[in-house]
Amino acid sequence: MLAALLIALAVAAGCLRLGMWQLSRATERSAAAARTAAAELAAAGPVGLGTLVAPQAPVPGDHVGRAVWVEGTYDVDGQRLVTGRAVDGRVGYLVLTPLYVTDDGTGGASWAGLSGDPVLPVVRGWVATPDDAPGLAVPDGTVRVTGWLQAAEATSREAVPDNPGGPPLTDDIAPASLVNDWGGPIWDGYVVVTASAPAQVPADAGGPTLLPRPVAEGGTGLNLQSAFYALEWAVFALFALAFYARLARDEVRAERAALAAGVAGGAAPPRRGEDPGIAGLPG
Repeated sequence: MLAALLIALAVAAGCLRLGMWQLSRATERSAAAARTAAAELAAAGPVGLGTLVAPQAPVPGDHVGRAVWVEGTYDVDGQRLVTGRAVDGRVGYLVLTPLYVTDDGTGGASWAGLSGDPVLPVVRGWVATPDDAPGLAVPDGTVRVTGWLQAAEATSREAVPDNPGGPPLTDDIAPASLVNDWGGPIWDGYVVVTASAPAQVPADAGGPTLLPRPVAEGGTGLNLQSAFYALEWAVFALFALAFYARLARDEVRAERAALAAGVAGGAAPPRRGEDPGIAGLPG
């Protein structure tokens, strides 16, 4: 029974090891797929925002991270600072500015029938403190913005402190909340600026620091085939342990039956592995 236990444990350990290997392959393949998708998005040129998503429509997941362009005019009076955002390990503020769109690549077809020109939340960059914000001027007139499309964030219920003398603070980029101040229609997402024409004030001249490209945090899920194989190996490991448990239970029952027969004065039944001989002949 000790040898059987060691064999069962060895088989179970081997199955679990193979299962963990398959599980790692499942996550590696998912991460590789995410990296491939990110590389494809980076290689694709910018397209008109309206050709991907219309105002007031949710941003599809497969369009997040796409390079887009849009034209319009900034409203510096509606500017916000988004709190608690880190760049290169430093926590600071995102500069969030409304862009009233005049062209999104559809010639206005994407917002036809809506109540006026739409507004797009635009992240123009990052600053270390709110004191940097007063010098964050926007380009005058019509500006063509290029950047990465991102999905909207959820509205937070946390209180945000005031910023006397500077732009209001917020802790999220939630168009559902911003529409109350900026008006609508509004895109249910935002764009992280990579370039604009005319160009905004560069960081070394007091402007916001442009953000790096948003990094995909993972794939859409595990590789199902490898994950299924990992589950199979886990089942095999449990089967090996269950087989030993059944063997041990049968052995215990045989021992108890032999003990009970001996106490009753009768002939004890043969134990596992013993030869009972032929009935009627000497053993």
